[in-house]
Amino acid sequence: MSETITPALPPAIPAATLIIYDETAPGPPVHLMIERSAAMAFMPGALVFPGGRLDPGDHAIAASPLAAGVPEDAMDAAARVAAIRETLEEVGIAIGIRPAPDAAIITTWRAALKGKADFAMLLRLAGCTLDLGGLVPFAHWLPKLPAPRRFETRFYLARRESDAMAVHDEDEAARHIWLSAAQALEDGAQGRHTLMFPTMANLARLAAYPSFAAASAHAAQTPARIISPRMHEENGTKILRIPEGCGYPLTSLVLRRDA
Repeated sequence: MSETITPALPPAIPAATLIIYDETAPGPPVHLMIERSAAMAFMPGALVFPGGRLDPGDHAIAASPLAAGVPEDAMDAAARVAAIRETLEEVGIAIGIRPAPDAAIITTWRAALKGKADFAMLLRLAGCTLDLGGLVPFAHWLPKLPAPRRFETRFYLARRESDAMAVHDEDEAARHIWLSAAQALEDGAQGRHTLMFPTMANLARLAAYPSFAAASAHAAQTPARIISPRMHEENGTKILRIPEGCGYPLTSLVLRRDA
């Protein structure tokens, strides 16, 4: 077995993703996912959890009185702010905002954020703060593969806090859908959705711990480690792998078999 030599890589873009648990109905929990627009430059058509890149304002909020339950790691804190902000903007679901904004405020905030308004200003005007402690760190991925864009993404778990309807941003997403982890994996296997390897691996991990409490306990007991997929070649077969022992039942994906 040989590992493909990785050329010099561009700097990674810090990003954050929020895995929302809805456990209100019988059966396994469902998670909010969006299908990225075909017009998007990065991962067009892929089914992903809501999230996006960190902004300078996320760091400022994390270091201000607007944030409570702030973790010691400054980048972790800013990523939690980004996960909350991006989820609000992309699908209109408020997580970790105190007091919880009503539908009218969410609509106003989404339009303002789309126009590049300062999230901190919106929070102050509404008398709101962020509870960062409600987000549970689940994974930290940093691919070491050549790509035009490379993201260092932190994944967080959170409970759905209200019955507010999700409404996706049509500029970035073709649709949104609530799916159990097992159903999302099955749909991907059947070609009904496109799943990138990080999403697929995290769905497999979620399916193995099918409740917010179980997944949170598993995350707390799993040593924190940056997950860096690498390309390997075995007898003409290209395989994407992540290290064993990081809490993932799925650790490899066959990409191509050379003729």
